[in-house]
Amino acid sequence: MTLSAQRLSEHQLALFNKWWQAANYLSVAQIYLLANPLLRQKLKLEHTKPRLLGHWGTTPGLNFIYLHLNRIIRERARSILFIAGPGHGAPGVVASTYLEGTYTEYFPDVTQDLEGLARLVKQFSFPGGIPSHAAPTTPGAIHEGGELGYSLSHAYGAVFDNPELVAACVIGDGEAETGPLAAAWHSNKFLNPATDGAVLPILHLNGYKIANPTVLARIPSAELLSLFRGYGYAPILVEGHEPDPMHQAMAAAMDEAFDAIAAIQQKARRNGPLPRPTWPMIILRSPKGWTGPKTVDGLRTEDYWRSHQVPFCDLTKPAHLALLEDWLRSYEPETLFDENGTLRGDIRALAPVGDLRMSANPHANGGVLKRPLRLPDIAAHAVQVTAPGAVAAESTRILGTWLRDVMRDNLASRNFRIWSPDENNSNRLDAVLDVTQRAWVAETYEYDDHLSPDGHVMEILSEHTCQGWLEGYLLTGRHGFFSCYEAFVPIVDSMVNQHAKWLKTAREVPWRRPIASLNYLLTSHVWRQDHNGFSHQDPGFIDHVINKKADIARVYLPPDANTLLCVARHCLESWNRINVIVAGKQPEPQWLGMDAAIRHCKQGIGIWEWASSDKGSEPDLVMACAGDVPTMETLAAVSILRCHVPHVKIRVVNVVDLLTLASQDQHPHGLEDPAFDSLFTIGTPVIFAFHGYPQLVHKLIYKRANAMNFHVHGFQEEGTTTTPFDMTVLNHLDRYHLVLNAIRQVPTLAARAAYAAQAMRDKLVEHRRYVDTYGQDMPEIRDWTWTPMGDAPAEAAPPDRHPIQ
Repeated sequence: MTLSAQRLSEHQLALFNKWWQAANYLSVAQIYLLANPLLRQKLKLEHTKPRLLGHWGTTPGLNFIYLHLNRIIRERARSILFIAGPGHGAPGVVASTYLEGTYTEYFPDVTQDLEGLARLVKQFSFPGGIPSHAAPTTPGAIHEGGELGYSLSHAYGAVFDNPELVAACVIGDGEAETGPLAAAWHSNKFLNPATDGAVLPILHLNGYKIANPTVLARIPSAELLSLFRGYGYAPILVEGHEPDPMHQAMAAAMDEAFDAIAAIQQKARRNGPLPRPTWPMIILRSPKGWTGPKTVDGLRTEDYWRSHQVPFCDLTKPAHLALLEDWLRSYEPETLFDENGTLRGDIRALAPVGDLRMSANPHANGGVLKRPLRLPDIAAHAVQVTAPGAVAAESTRILGTWLRDVMRDNLASRNFRIWSPDENNSNRLDAVLDVTQRAWVAETYEYDDHLSPDGHVMEILSEHTCQGWLEGYLLTGRHGFFSCYEAFVPIVDSMVNQHAKWLKTAREVPWRRPIASLNYLLTSHVWRQDHNGFSHQDPGFIDHVINKKADIARVYLPPDANTLLCVARHCLESWNRINVIVAGKQPEPQWLGMDAAIRHCKQGIGIWEWASSDKGSEPDLVMACAGDVPTMETLAAVSILRCHVPHVKIRVVNVVDLLTLASQDQHPHGLEDPAFDSLFTIGTPVIFAFHGYPQLVHKLIYKRANAMNFHVHGFQEEGTTTTPFDMTVLNHLDRYHLVLNAIRQVPTLAARAAYAAQAMRDKLVEHRRYVDTYGQDMPEIRDWTWTPMGDAPAEAAPPDRHPIQ
């Protein structure tokens, strides 16, 4: 490196090395030490932890990057969010937050002295302490990295609509091998430099994973640089082993990167929309386990996979204990901390102050910045239901008109976006494009449809990237809505796991403020896949979500458009939740007017009196339903039963909030036992038509008094490319199978309803022949409408048969 390229003076360089030594020292101490945090005594076995946990290999590189970002903040007053992609980087991140004082501010018992240092090092990966990831307990963190692959999409999500924020995202080279990370590089095609912030990706190539080389570290530099230029970045390479030249090179790289970011943003904000810019990134090649033991027991350790976790563990070996003491003392802790155990003032002065510290950046505690959405009146979008089932509508299209107005009313505040993996219009939410566009900064043709750098509809054919963007957006204080095909949302199952765990832990951290909920609309659902077939049929995401903590998980199955509007508004008003709404997009009967829908959704479950015939007496049969298609098939079955066995007293119960079925000690929305027993009775058979897998309902109600009398119909993993009604038949969710089961379960009907049962079996044969011949459902299915009580039902008995009296 030439003298002209040097950015740091000799005095600065000396202080940089001292800070880095202090951060590395505290990182090693957290992994190994139980006491004696500054080695004021000779190291003994009892000063070390009995269980050595944590990851050293990535940590010195993280400490190095953090230090150099602090210089940029001090010199340029940039607001920077630090995202540590390497999963087990907490020793370094925690050490840096302690050195700049924030950790003590959030955890006052971890003081800036010997006593506080003892608490700091003991708590790491220790019972009752903190984990080895940058968890919600880590100041400045929005990304835990428990599962690799999501750091870059989180970073981009954080800077959308955050024009002054820069997310410095450290990507480990192991993480860089994941599919979600590979897709996330394309996020630069959606970033508007005029109105969004910037992401500085820092690819940290230290060469090894747990036990293998990493792919990107083993390809030629020319190929590596070409790869990232192809992604649309301008890579800046920093590589070496010796600290002083590396500090100078990294300082120069940081200046180059932040100069480029400033130039791009200034040009876009001065001149308006421009061709997609080439954003900078940094590639840092440094040894794995940098500054650690070169060898252990004669085996290569630094710059090798053996430094990935704890470089050596058996401290009962005197040689290992001595090696640990030598390693710790190599950082010269006596020159870093004063007699009281406080960091020297000249070293501390390298940290920014106040909210400019990355560990105190308000965007990392997004609930502090969160502003409520302006939500328009849902009544203005209500379907006018003159009588149950009298009109049909596409429920999600109705929702789309309301979301359009939500978008319109919040565009000025720039705190609401809609996400979908190339399915926004398919899911019937295209009305939102009346007031905004799809975000797009890549090349545009004159005939393109609704593309704009300033669009607030986010579409990329990667569920992982959509999910990561949305999580980053929510975690930094904004609101969002994610629509997806039901069968493919399980692609993000593990991301939902991580977000749920983050929410659960964040609730237990007093200074973490609540964030807006993660809201899903699942449509193109299992029961309406006319042309896609079996590959698109899977309702299992709701099972996955219900397994999360009860105070986080919510699942809603609105049967029509007005209940969908009620549920959607409720979800957008909520916080710290994962809300799942399942609703069809095809034309379907509309059951409830808005007033009735509001009452029904407020309770989450209820008797539909207008469809029931048991008022004033105990029912012979409860017909329950959850989901739009199950609701329609249940009402059709009730209509048939009214015709064939009119004396049977039937109660219809509809479930919107699925978790009302759980007992109250399992979920806060669960009904109290008396209320549940009042709805379903204690001894009456219940035929339950359910949107998803039947086992889920049994799981929810197993503690209920009447659980043994529930007979649940749902998806049985039967599917193909077929008609809508045939999908229900294949899975025994159709009206005819519901009637047959009702006849079996009501004791008084066993002998009296033989003809009705025969009629149902005949209908199933007739259905099969008709569908196979004509490729569509029978007219009586296609044209079926609910008949009010007292009128002739649609499914009258065939002319040559008489209804059973």
